[in-house]
Amino acid sequence: MRCAQGNPDSGIDSCEQREQFHVVKLRLRRMGAKKRPSYRIVAADSRSPRDGAFIESVGYYDPITDPATVNVNVDRARHWISVGAQPTDTVRSILKRSGVFATEAAE
Repeated sequence: MRCAQGNPDSGIDSCEQREQFHVVKLRLRRMGAKKRPSYRIVAADSRSPRDGAFIESVGYYDPITDPATVNVNVDRARHWISVGAQPTDTVRSILKRSGVFATEAAE
């Protein structure tokens, strides 16, 4: 990996800065059988693969049932958002329907 030298006054090059900053995402992790998907909502490092390592499971989503089954641990989802985790578009939609963003919009 090639990295440009950072600010010489800081003593830290850009490679070291990049390694210290890891983006955590709230995203879906596919579970279930072939043609029968169900998903877990997980907090994971943005560099890990879709079904790879994750930090914590926050809930689950089953789109096959009618209506779709959604179960979210609202306290843990709010915690991850408060510490900077970025939800994907789909997870953001699920969290809005679950009421995770309800108190933030009211304030």
